Amino acid sequence: MAGDAGAPRKHLRKMLYIIFSEPTSTAEQRQAVHQDHLAHQYDLERRGIMFAAGPFVDEAGKPMGPGMIIIRANSEAEARAIADADPYHRGGYRSYRLQRWMMNEGSFGVRLRYSDGGFEID
Repeated sequence: MAGDAGAPRKHLRKMLYIIFSEPTSTAEQRQAVHQDHLAHQYDLERRGIMFAAGPFVDEAGKPMGPGMIIIRANSEAEARAIADADPYHRGGYRSYRLQRWMMNEGSFGVRLRYSDGGFEID
């Protein structure tokens, strides 16, 4: 905003956890539990635990390397229990690395349309 360039800022300091989920099997092997994994992800989202999730992708949009799941948890032990419960991790189809992350800055926008219930996320 204009006029506040020199004003001291307060950082959000919101503590989150990132689960870097690395494949240990082929995509074909993971198909056996893929729907269970998605159900787990949707449940985390519905309960307000998941902040965001998705794969890293190459220039063509093809998934490559680990996936990233950002969750809200009160402790590392709670975050680890959430990661352990993922069917991919539980079944050995993926391994994971857990990293604590402090979110300080950023923004997002949401536009809701009352007439048709639609929305846009920016």
